[in-house]
Amino acid sequence: MSFPIIGVVGGGQLARMMAPAAVELGLELTVLAESEQACAVAAVRSAPVGDYRDLDTLREFARGVDVLTFDHEHVPVEHLLALQAEGVSIHPGPAALLHAQDKLVMRSAVERLGLPNPLWAEVSTEADLLAFGERAGWPLVLKTPRGGYDGKGVMILRTPAELPQAAAWFQSMGSLLAEALVPYTRELSAMVARSASGEVRAWPLVESIQVDGVCDEVIAPAPDLDPEQVLLIQQTAIRLATELDVTGAMAVELFETPGIGIGFVINELAMRPHNSGHWSMDGSLTGQFEQHLRAVAGLPLGGTTPVAKVTVMKNILGGRNEDLYSAYPAALAAEPGVKVHHYGKSVRPGRKIGHVNALSAEGDDAASVRRRASRAASILRDGADVPNEPQTTTQEPS
Repeated sequence: MSFPIIGVVGGGQLARMMAPAAVELGLELTVLAESEQACAVAAVRSAPVGDYRDLDTLREFARGVDVLTFDHEHVPVEHLLALQAEGVSIHPGPAALLHAQDKLVMRSAVERLGLPNPLWAEVSTEADLLAFGERAGWPLVLKTPRGGYDGKGVMILRTPAELPQAAAWFQSMGSLLAEALVPYTRELSAMVARSASGEVRAWPLVESIQVDGVCDEVIAPAPDLDPEQVLLIQQTAIRLATELDVTGAMAVELFETPGIGIGFVINELAMRPHNSGHWSMDGSLTGQFEQHLRAVAGLPLGGTTPVAKVTVMKNILGGRNEDLYSAYPAALAAEPGVKVHHYGKSVRPGRKIGHVNALSAEGDDAASVRRRASRAASILRDGADVPNEPQTTTQEPS
């Protein structure tokens, strides 16, 4: 009996978290890692080191796998098209992946499909940006089309006097994405998965709470949402996955805009497992990593029904405690129901080094689950039981 070999380009925490799901399914996972220190290396049997930007390296890696998938979106599309022409099975395919790589391409696709975009424009000079600001109003948001994440590659310009701040970006990158600042109330995320056969599954809509441009906490399902609005957003995410021919997990990040348009605006797309889906590892019948592997391997997709009324995911960011394991006894004793997921990374201030998932028990409300997740993450981050009230939604875009 033969099981497929799944090749993952990138050795980060997403590849690492695919490994347990692959083991359970009997799939073999091999990872093209950036270095021997990449956090996924310790979790898989095979992890050759190589540069994903080099076509020959990718070609050699692909020779030993049945399907190629990704830990990140940064592999050059021209390389993937060359591999695809040589018969390599790639999921998601390069034409789909481009929409997650390039925000200008993504905005154009959302517009073509008649889905809710913010007012936007491609700008190549300060004069272009000034003209857009006069049309859209100030403040406005300027983004690098490629490479931005966790608040990086995003600049808010509040008045025309701040235009010179964008000069270096224009010089180094050429075209940029300008967007009107969206007056949103909170950020939402719709996770779906689609197989090559067209089967699609959606998880419950979640609220994603950002702090300083980084996802801090996810509440599943998002509280106080109209069921009709939930269905509309899920249908939007499914349509995007279908129209863009995505295979695998996909996150659609959104701004909630009550009373404006249809009540939401699409922010960004990610065509891989995503931080806003980490709650599903413990809170859903099928977690996003298993579902992604099912989809790219051509297996039927799993059910996405929640196993608890509320699940809260809290990211662990690098803090005072440099020895995370030393805080395990205190954290697990304080919150024995919390599930800890460690990424095998060294501690640096603000770096994502893991997350915890807390599930509601009988009688719990969302606030109590948030407190439990926050307490466990605080102990792990700081090495002590430090009071840490749940954050509230910030109003800066990510």
